[in-house]
Amino acid sequence: MASSKTSIYSALLANMLIAITKFIAGSISNSGAMIAEGIHSVVDTINELLLLLGLHQSKKKADATHPFGYGKELYFWSFIVSILIFGLGGGISIYQGVVHISHPESLEDPAINYIVLGLSIIFEGASLIVAAKHFNQARGETPWWEAVVKSKDPSNFLVLFEDSAAVAGLFIVLICTFLNHQYHLPYLDGVASILVGLVLVAVSAILARESRSLLMGEGIAPETKTKICQLVERDPSVSKVMHILSTYQSPEEILLMLIINFKDDIDTQDLNIAIDRIRATVKEEWQLVRFVIIQPETVEHHHSFME
Repeated sequence: MASSKTSIYSALLANMLIAITKFIAGSISNSGAMIAEGIHSVVDTINELLLLLGLHQSKKKADATHPFGYGKELYFWSFIVSILIFGLGGGISIYQGVVHISHPESLEDPAINYIVLGLSIIFEGASLIVAAKHFNQARGETPWWEAVVKSKDPSNFLVLFEDSAAVAGLFIVLICTFLNHQYHLPYLDGVASILVGLVLVAVSAILARESRSLLMGEGIAPETKTKICQLVERDPSVSKVMHILSTYQSPEEILLMLIINFKDDIDTQDLNIAIDRIRATVKEEWQLVRFVIIQPETVEHHHSFME
C-alpha cells in the first residue's frame, strides 16, 4: 500500500504543475487541444486526491455500523474516479473538439505549446515510470493484463492507466499541433481534443469495469478455493467442504464463509473445537483472510438449501 501512495503522490505533483502550464499555454496560443489537455490534468489531479481519500477512509476501524470495517471505501472512490475520467475528462475534451472543428481558429505561435508539451511528456513519463515500477513489483511474474484483472487494489493500476492515457494524449496533441502549424489545418486542433477524449473514455470504461467488480463483492480465485477445500478437508473432523463463499472487503482483507459437512461421530464440544482449529489453520495459511465464518451442514440439508 505504501508503494501505491508513492505513485499517487508523484502523479499528483506532476499533474498539478502540468495543469497550470497547459492552461497558460492554451490561452496564449489559442489552442483548444491544449486547453483539453489542461482539463485532463485537472481531472487527474482530482482523481489522485480522491484515491488518497479512499485509501485513508479504508483504514478506519470497524464499528457497530460497519462490523467488517470500511475497506470497500477504496473501491467506491476508485469507481468515482473512473466516472470522473469519463465525464469531466473524456466528455469535456470531446465537446471542446467538436466546438473547435465547427469553428476552427488559427493557431498562434505554437512555440510555447511545444515547450509545455515537451516538459509535460517528461513529467508525465517520469510519473508513469514510477507507477509502472510499483505495478510490476506488485504483479511479480503474472502477465500484465492478467495482473490488472486479478488485482484487488485499484490504486495499483488506476494511476498506471491515468498516466498512460496522459502520455498518449500528449503525443496526440503534439503530433496534431505540429501538423496544424506545418500545413495550416486549424481543424486538427479539434481532432486532437476528440482523440484525447476518446482515449480517456476507453480508459474510464476499463477502470469502471474493474472497480465495479470489486465494489460488487468480487471473491477469491477458483484455484484458491480449491486449495482451501483441500486444506480444510485434511482436518480429521471434516467429511466434506460443501461450499465456499468469499468477498474482498479491501485489498488486504477477505471475508470467507465455509459450509462444511462434519463427520457424524463428533459431539458438540468436539465440533466447536474443530471449528476453532479450522479457522486458525485457514487464517495462518492465508494472511489476507481476516474473517472466517464456518457453518456446519449436512449433505441433505445443503442440497435442499441450494435448490
